[in-house]
Amino acid sequence: MALKVFNTLSRAKEDFEPLIPGKVRMYVCGVTVYDYCHIGHARAYVAFDVVQRFLRWRGFDVTYVRNFTDVDDKIIRRANEVGVGVTELTDRFIAAFHEDMEALGVATADVEPRVTGHIPQIIATIQRILDRGHAYVLGGDVYFDIQSFPAYLGLSGRKLDDMQAGASDRVGEKATRHPMFFALWKAAKEGEPYWDSPWGRGRPGWHIECSTMSALYLGEVFDIHGGGMDLVFPHHENERAQSWAASGREFVRYWLHNGFVQVDKEKMSKSLGNFFTIRQVVERFHPESLRYFLLTTHYRSPINFNDAAIGEAENRVEYLYDGIAAARAVLEKAPAEPDAAELAAIRDRFASAMDDDFNTAAAIAGLAEDARGLNEAVAMKGKDPRKSVRVATLARAILDQGAVMGLCQRDPAATVAEIQARKLARSGLDRAVIDALVGERTAARAARDFAAADGVRAKLLAMGVQVMDTPEGTRWKLA
Repeated sequence: MALKVFNTLSRAKEDFEPLIPGKVRMYVCGVTVYDYCHIGHARAYVAFDVVQRFLRWRGFDVTYVRNFTDVDDKIIRRANEVGVGVTELTDRFIAAFHEDMEALGVATADVEPRVTGHIPQIIATIQRILDRGHAYVLGGDVYFDIQSFPAYLGLSGRKLDDMQAGASDRVGEKATRHPMFFALWKAAKEGEPYWDSPWGRGRPGWHIECSTMSALYLGEVFDIHGGGMDLVFPHHENERAQSWAASGREFVRYWLHNGFVQVDKEKMSKSLGNFFTIRQVVERFHPESLRYFLLTTHYRSPINFNDAAIGEAENRVEYLYDGIAAARAVLEKAPAEPDAAELAAIRDRFASAMDDDFNTAAAIAGLAEDARGLNEAVAMKGKDPRKSVRVATLARAILDQGAVMGLCQRDPAATVAEIQARKLARSGLDRAVIDALVGERTAARAARDFAAADGVRAKLLAMGVQVMDTPEGTRWKLA
C-alpha cells in the first residue's frame, strides 16, 4: 500500500510522492517562546514527531525543520512584565521547551532555527517580494498586497468578502490600502528590539519568518508543511502567499494540520480555567501516558482531554511495560528467537495503518492486541515451551512499533515504578500504611492464618491496592 496523506490544500487524501525520490523535506511551525508549552503544543509536536519517525522507518531520508519564534509582540510584552530582556526570556523558554519535549519522547528536529538568527535573510526575502511588486512601504512598515496573489485563501477556503469587517486590527495602527493586508516588516517602537533595514529600524512580521527559514533550509519548494489547525489562517495562508510572491512557485506540496485539544469537551482556554501546561500534566501522570493518550486519536481529529482519559492511557502504558518486563524474565530462562513470518505480518499490519494518513489510532489498537497476546503467552510459559517463541515475537513487535510511535523505549521496571509513584501521589494513600498492611498479611500467611491474610488482602483491595505473591516475594501495586 502506498503512503497516503490528507492535504489541507486539496482537502483530500493523496498518494505521497516527495519532490526528490527517497528524500523528504519537512517544516513544522514551532512555538513562540514566551511561556511554558501547553497540551495543545504537545498534540502538535507528538503528532509530527511520529510523522517524521514513520517516514524514516519507511526508508526516507528526512530533513526535519522546526523553528522558534523568538521576537514577537507577546514576547516583548511578557519580557516587560517580568522585567527581563527579550533574549533572557526566550532562552529560558526554549530550554523549557526542550525539557518538555524530552519528557514526551519528542526528538529534536534536524534544524531548529531562531528568527533572530535570520534577520538578514528575512530582509532579503522582503526585498524580493517588493521587487516583484507584491508589497509596498508605508511609514517604515512593509505590507503584503494580498490582491496580487490570485490563490489567496485557497488553503483555508475562506471568502475574502466575509472577512473584511474589523480586519484592519490585523495590521496594527496604521491605515493600509486594504483591511486584510498584513505586515512583512514592522517599524520600531520605543523600547522594542529592532534591526536596521532598507525601510528603517524595525523587526519582522510574524509570517515572513517561516517563509524565509523554510526556503533557506529546505529549498523554495519542499514536501511537507505541518502545524496546528489554528495556523491554517492567517499564518499558513499568509506564508503561502509570501513564498509564492518571493519565488513565483507553490512552495509546499502537502499541508498537514493536527486537530484541536478540548478539555471535557470544551475549548481549552485560561479564561475557562481548563488550561493545562505539559508540566502540570506530567507532574501528576507519567509523561509517556500523555503521549500514548494523544496517539489514540487520529492526528487530524479533535481529542478530548480529561483525567479519566489520561488515567486510562497511563494504565495502558503500565500494562505494556509490565508485559515487556515479564517477557524478558521468560526469555532469560527459556531463550527463543521471534517467528519471522508472524513478525512480518505484524509489521505489515502496522505499516497498513500508518500508510493511511499516519493513523496512529489504528496502530495503537494493534499494539494493544499484541500486548494482550504477549501477556497470555507469558501466562502459559510453564505449560507450553513453544510459547517462548510467541513471547519473543510479540515482545519484539511491541518494541519495534514502539520505536516508531515513541512508546515502550524506557526501562520497564523504572517506568512502572514512576507510574506507581504518580498513582500513589494522586490517591492520597500513605505508602507506610500499605507496607504495614502487606507485612501484616505476610506474617499471617507465615503463621498459616489464611483467614486473617485474606481479610487483609480484602482491605487492601478496597483501598485500590493489588497484592501479588511472586517467587521473589510479595509485591503490591495500585490498580
